[in-house]
Amino acid sequence: MVGMSSENTTAPASTEQDAPRATENRSTTPGSDAFRAYIGSDWAERPEVVPGAREQASYAAARRARVSELYPGRRLIIPAGRLKQRSNDTDFSFRAHSAFAHLTGWGSDSEPGSVLVLEPNGSGHDATLYFRERAGRDSDEFYANPEIGEFWIGPRPSLAQVAGDLGLPTRGIADVEAVLDAVDAATLVLREADPDLTDRVDATRLVLAAEAGADLDPEDHGDDDALARDLSELRLVKDSFEVAELRAAIAATASGFDDVIADLPRIIAHPRGERLVEGVFNGRARADGNAVGYDTIAASGPHACILHWTRNDGPVVPGDLILLDAGVEVDSYYTADITRTFPIDGTFTETQRLVYETVREAADTAFAIVRPGIRFREIHAAAMAVIARRTTEWGLLPVTAEEALQADNQHHRRYMVHGTSHHLGLDVHDCAQARREMYLDGVLEPGMVFTIEPGLYFQPDDLTVPERFRGIGVRIEDNILVTADGAENLSIALPRTADDVEAWVRRLS
Repeated sequence: MVGMSSENTTAPASTEQDAPRATENRSTTPGSDAFRAYIGSDWAERPEVVPGAREQASYAAARRARVSELYPGRRLIIPAGRLKQRSNDTDFSFRAHSAFAHLTGWGSDSEPGSVLVLEPNGSGHDATLYFRERAGRDSDEFYANPEIGEFWIGPRPSLAQVAGDLGLPTRGIADVEAVLDAVDAATLVLREADPDLTDRVDATRLVLAAEAGADLDPEDHGDDDALARDLSELRLVKDSFEVAELRAAIAATASGFDDVIADLPRIIAHPRGERLVEGVFNGRARADGNAVGYDTIAASGPHACILHWTRNDGPVVPGDLILLDAGVEVDSYYTADITRTFPIDGTFTETQRLVYETVREAADTAFAIVRPGIRFREIHAAAMAVIARRTTEWGLLPVTAEEALQADNQHHRRYMVHGTSHHLGLDVHDCAQARREMYLDGVLEPGMVFTIEPGLYFQPDDLTVPERFRGIGVRIEDNILVTADGAENLSIALPRTADDVEAWVRRLS
């Protein structure tokens, strides 16, 4: 990476990028008027091609209309968020807030610092997208600003191009100042997306409350929290575009699993084979999508008993199992979330197979009950009934399966402390701010997409289980779509039975 240099000035923190960090002591960018004139001249005309609206634009408009109905007469501010510092003057890759992406249709091509505003108009809302448009050659920004300059990160789109692409009116980011100046007591903001912008909205609302003689608790953000909740619940049922994007993410993820298995000889030979597993899968994610939807879990041997093992620095040893929990995020930000556990040498031991097939039985039992009208929590209960019965049969529990399943007992949960399902979409744990009665206690509807992922994890030092079980961790995770009369396993193309998994590993590796 070439070193950054900066000569730009800063603008208000809420609407412009801050000055590039820690570069003034090593900047060599010429600052003379003569250089500015020279570098700003003799550029070819840049054609202004305005694209037609992308496929998602109409879906995003429908989502905005639903939000508008929920908040008549109230100004809504939904920021995309900003770049987040990784170290010194480098940042993490930008990913817009999921609610912003859902309501605009912008995905991996989103511009940092953008803001969507829904302005009440009497009969609904006018939506406007504010972002930092392309700089002209009459500015030094295009060559001297390494965070947003075209020489450093490539050209940014124009206002007209984004307006055409998203089917959404656009304005320059500087114009959002007028929106912030107009903030009133009824204005709502998606708080977590952009803390600096949120602070400005809070400060204005506090001043207005004080001027009105109202006693406003600065820690009370109930109305903002309700907005975040409603934007989260809006995603509980997916539209046809979202389902198609999830199918694409799942197909790319399946290819990534194949890639890993095909590369097992090289992976096994490396002392940190888990890192190679992660790298191979991430390569597929970047080739076929935007990135991974979450940190890949490549957990070999006893590491499979650690639910969120993402250090991935262990060996991959024949005779062990490896648990691969990974998902490709496509350019629209929709992500898959799939787990398969497979024998590294292509053959399950007797005990490994017993545990594996028990987990599959739990998953299949849970899937069998999925249909519109049942409650989300019933899926978990169905899987747990299998786990409790089997661990009782193996002599692991001090009580019967029926006693273990009682709410005050749950002995079987020692071997599976996580839940069986979570919603899936723009976030790997989607709709996370939805109310409990809409989520865990919610009733299934066609278009909902979630995981089914039971597991069994026998820690290496767990004295409640026979030695032959210790160090074995198994999880099977599939992505499920609720249909009009039942359910579809969107990830069924990846092998699931013990026999099919063995054949898969042997065929590819």
